[in-house]
Amino acid sequence: MSTRAWSELGLLALIWGGSFLSIRLALNEIPVFTVVAHRVFWAMLVLWGYILIRRLPLPRTPAVWAAFLVMGLLNNVIPFSLMAWGQLHIETGLTSILNSTTAIFGVVVASVAFADEKLTVNRVIGVVLGFLGVSTAIGLENLMQFNIRSTAQIAVLAGTLSYALAGVWARRMLAGLSPQVASAGMLTGAALVMVPLALIIDGAPSFDLSLTAWSAITYYAVIATACAYLLYYRILSMAGSGNLMICTLLMAPVAIVLGALVLGEDLAPRAYVGFGLLALGLLVLDGRILGILRKAP
Repeated sequence: MSTRAWSELGLLALIWGGSFLSIRLALNEIPVFTVVAHRVFWAMLVLWGYILIRRLPLPRTPAVWAAFLVMGLLNNVIPFSLMAWGQLHIETGLTSILNSTTAIFGVVVASVAFADEKLTVNRVIGVVLGFLGVSTAIGLENLMQFNIRSTAQIAVLAGTLSYALAGVWARRMLAGLSPQVASAGMLTGAALVMVPLALIIDGAPSFDLSLTAWSAITYYAVIATACAYLLYYRILSMAGSGNLMICTLLMAPVAIVLGALVLGEDLAPRAYVGFGLLALGLLVLDGRILGILRKAP
């Protein structure tokens, strides 16, 4: 990758790594569904403003707008809600580590959905290492019982599976659209679901919040969602999807450090071991490690 691509990839990892802390801070004052409603609603407005300024063409067929609604459910409503609830009961650093399984689930789901995404040797090894890392990070004893902490970890993992399903849906239904328009349409679909849901479950939102809460909302909605989507697709065009996988590895250390510095979190040693196995699995999925080994004398 170019120096510029590396710089922007690092910036994206910092932005997304910081989102875990900002969401946790907002949860101190705002219920889960309202937190997510703020995220998708304000991000939607920012992206539509960008599209209007750029005068990007909009889709006009009802089928595409229906696809946006499903995409909003799979990529925003379900994972954002599950992960936000999970963060009430587990550390932000651990949430970010479990979030790294998005790429692992993505490979498995794609292999089932698409004929050209079959599991190769390096993908099988990467997936096995990834799931071993998840099991280690959660802890075998927690896998054998269901308490609020283990349930929260399962909720976060379910969110990453939803992300993987969203990737399949986007490839099937949104191919050929401008990524900026697709992102805005997806967030519109999510907002149409989340705003009424938050009003029904959480009640009318309070705007009498602390500066910390408003700063957190601004960060995770505007910076870590709307701006991050624009940056994501910019990097994708420069570096490709394989290199973007590195971002998943860089996000977790950022979230872990911020959680320790701001919230005083102290993760169990197994969480770091699990992340190491997950990182190794992602690197194997990327194919570079096996390629280097094959070239070695």
